[in-house]
Amino acid sequence: MKLIRGLHNLHPSPGGCVATIGNFDGVHRGHQQILRSLQRLGAEYGQPCTVISFEPDPREYFDADRAPPRLTGLRDKVRLLAETGIDRFLCLPFDRRLALMDPEEFVREVLVDGLAVSHLLVGDDFRFGRDRLGDFAALEQAGARYGFRVGQTPTVNHAGGRVSSTRVRQCLAQGDLAAVRDLLGRDYSISGRVIHGDRIGRTLGYPTANILFRRRPPLEGVLAAETRIEQGPPLPSVVSVGTRPTVNGKRPLLEVHLLDYSGSLYGSHLHVTFRHWLRGQVRFDDLDALRRQMDADAAQAAAWLDEHGLVSSAGGTGA
Repeated sequence: MKLIRGLHNLHPSPGGCVATIGNFDGVHRGHQQILRSLQRLGAEYGQPCTVISFEPDPREYFDADRAPPRLTGLRDKVRLLAETGIDRFLCLPFDRRLALMDPEEFVREVLVDGLAVSHLLVGDDFRFGRDRLGDFAALEQAGARYGFRVGQTPTVNHAGGRVSSTRVRQCLAQGDLAAVRDLLGRDYSISGRVIHGDRIGRTLGYPTANILFRRRPPLEGVLAAETRIEQGPPLPSVVSVGTRPTVNGKRPLLEVHLLDYSGSLYGSHLHVTFRHWLRGQVRFDDLDALRRQMDADAAQAAAWLDEHGLVSSAGGTGA
């Protein structure tokens, strides 16, 4: 898949393209249905498939404090879209200029002049342009003027309700990883680069590799996980997601303790797949109480991972 950052880097395909627009946060089953429909159109038209999305999420641009937590950062979104077989991902910087662009201007500059779209596919709740004034009817009217077709994909219902990024977030907040897996079609994961921490985990006998969240995460708590270092094999892990209330932490962190590993991980890129929720965040009276709970967490994670086919042992080391 080709990643295109901004319209200035875009060179329209001579024969046009088929495209879809959306945030695609989480690339869940609903998104996957849109992408499959887009690929069928691409095969029918003999044209490349293009996904159009924005960075940051428009809701973060307008009100970062009230915007919902992301399910996937940009790097993970690019990886997940590439895995679907999509040809191109056009990532538009959502800035003041784009925020003020009216629907007609967006259609002309992005869809017609930028991409030469022949068929545009959108979800049934899609809105676009300044103040979200553009809707499906506006797209159909623009398509009639500029010579492209517009299609709509219906809502995907699964496991008793509409599949949406909001529903995935709700399930993550409840620690219901089985429901999340059902909505995504895969286990939930987060990736990031290891930063230097305050080494509190090391003093407690549980060194951790720390990944800083730029925004609040969609889940909190302690979980059993599998962790890949760069492109390496999955390693059994126990992870904590949150602000570390016992030590008065302020910034949300993903702390990864590898159960069977020795070596420094500073600067490494980790891919953490969450397998089993153990407990929520708790503030302990002192570090001794925290260490005893960490002993129990590591043992419980190791037992669960072992039961599900991973050889694991507590007492490994990380960064």
